[in-house]
Amino acid sequence: MIDPFKLIRMPRICLVFSIIVLSGGVGFAQLKETLPPLTDGKAPQTLDGLWAGFDPRAEPLDIEVLKAWEEDDVVLMVLRYRVGIFKGQKSMVAAVFGYPKGGESLPGLVQIHGGGQYADHKAVLTNAKRGYATISISWAGRISALGYSVSPNVVQLFWDGKTDDPNYKITTDWGALDGYHAPSRNKGNVFPAIKVGDWTLDQVPSPRNNSWFLAAMAARRALTLLEQNPKVDPEKLGVYGHSMGGKLTVMTTGSDDRVKAAAPSCGGISDRSNEDPLFRATIGDDPYLKRIDCPIMFLSPANDFHGRINDLQIAVTEIDTREWRATCSPHHNHQDTAEYEVATQLWFDQHLKGAFTTPQTPGAELKLKTAHGIPSFTVRPDSAKPIVSVDVFYTQQGQMDGAKDDMNNTKARFWHHAPATKQNGKWNAEVPIFSTDEPLWVYANVTYDLETPITGAGYYYGVYTAEEFTLSSLMPMASPADLKAAGVKATRQPSTVIESFEGDWEKEWFTYKPDQWGRKTHKVYDPQWAAPAGAKLAIEVQSEKPNKMVIGIDQFVAEVEVKGGVEWQSIVLSPSDFQDSAREALTSLEGIKELRFADQENLRDKQTKKNRKIGATWNGKAPAFRNLHWKN
Repeated sequence: MIDPFKLIRMPRICLVFSIIVLSGGVGFAQLKETLPPLTDGKAPQTLDGLWAGFDPRAEPLDIEVLKAWEEDDVVLMVLRYRVGIFKGQKSMVAAVFGYPKGGESLPGLVQIHGGGQYADHKAVLTNAKRGYATISISWAGRISALGYSVSPNVVQLFWDGKTDDPNYKITTDWGALDGYHAPSRNKGNVFPAIKVGDWTLDQVPSPRNNSWFLAAMAARRALTLLEQNPKVDPEKLGVYGHSMGGKLTVMTTGSDDRVKAAAPSCGGISDRSNEDPLFRATIGDDPYLKRIDCPIMFLSPANDFHGRINDLQIAVTEIDTREWRATCSPHHNHQDTAEYEVATQLWFDQHLKGAFTTPQTPGAELKLKTAHGIPSFTVRPDSAKPIVSVDVFYTQQGQMDGAKDDMNNTKARFWHHAPATKQNGKWNAEVPIFSTDEPLWVYANVTYDLETPITGAGYYYGVYTAEEFTLSSLMPMASPADLKAAGVKATRQPSTVIESFEGDWEKEWFTYKPDQWGRKTHKVYDPQWAAPAGAKLAIEVQSEKPNKMVIGIDQFVAEVEVKGGVEWQSIVLSPSDFQDSAREALTSLEGIKELRFADQENLRDKQTKKNRKIGATWNGKAPAFRNLHWKN
């Protein structure tokens, strides 16, 4: 067993530490509340007021090592540490911690999971192999580690105190409070709320009752654990997280000046419209963004519902640093692929290790007034590293100025790819539009070559290896009034031909599994390719061998027998050929959002809760496609 006393250095400020080891605990001083009582019974009204009286260094960490092991020359452990004392009870958060064996003066990272997710040893392991100490905190209680798996069912066993159950494991214990999520321990604990409950600290509506505040406290205490570890350089600490973890990254960075670099993903930029003014002033994203003065990398997929790309344009003006970058994959919602995920690792390599230099944000200019009425977009990328490609993406399915986001539209909007040509160190592209009655959003992605491939654990801890990385420009947005004032013409016309599968067609399709041939697109959601009344979907397919293929429209799928051979096979499908998990048929093509091709899918039956596999493992080479269109 690793001696937990070796995890702690005596800090520069004289503190008293009490370490509790499960094999034989020792007592500690009389408990004192971590947070001060409310003044005159009034809740904090500002960000400063919320965090007043909280010193993340002031209390013992009370580290408990629950499991320790070594893997690939990496020291790993599942542990718990003390967040604080609330209503007379200790709150202990579990985490996976690790570092390269023999490492010294290591940069340290706090990794924060999202809603319904786990702390995971793969993030710790892959970071350690790259020279980092990492703590992946489990603010919701779930853990994925070798020999120490804590699923929601195991969390319930812990809550119920069923120590005799063979699956029982010690995990996060919020004590008198409830900082859990999906599920919360108390059914009435709605995560964004600041209302009063038996599980809340304050008995008046207060931001100190909010679970995001508790999780951010846990993250700040994790910084203390890194800071006081003798293996870690306390001046080189970073924070990153995905989804809710992205929001918590912004909250942690905006409230703790020990953070020297941050990388929020799919969160931390859009929580700014809560109807409660107290929430907005203390828990919303924008007050924290305004406090961030360290380098920050935003990972913001263009169709993400939780960290919306239009809000990113505001966020970069709110932060108190010019040292920022963004990477925005087109079409993706709430997850990404390697060339975007790797931005986190590169950012920390630069700002915590001095081992990389990130190119500057691509310069971008949208010109509406042109001689032929077609807007143009100019990109000026930093050429300090080898450029693989420059791609321009645009949509007319963004929200109107000031309009509230429609989540379905946000997730399904289609991004046109505009070919860009290079001239005198800049790239130019035309962006023909379908209508002058809808806004125009345009941005560019510049993809660079990596000299050495990088392996990391990305969204949902899938291990990837990246050979390229992508940076995004800002996204100019033009209103319908802007378009009309500039004399822009609508030159795109409705088309029954959805895809020719020629040239760069895959730029307008997407996948989260690039090693497989399946692809998806939102083209059918764009009014240019809307299905005519009474239409059928038609495509020609060529397959080396006989196979089953899945064609999907939204939650409906059709299984198609592909004959195989050198001949092209024509496939024509009516809406009724597509069925959902309950075997109910698609009745209309109006308003459909996604079209996809794959070898197989799993449909979860709503009644039996069991998965039903459609299609089969593909045999032979990937299929070829041509002439995808609507057929009357």
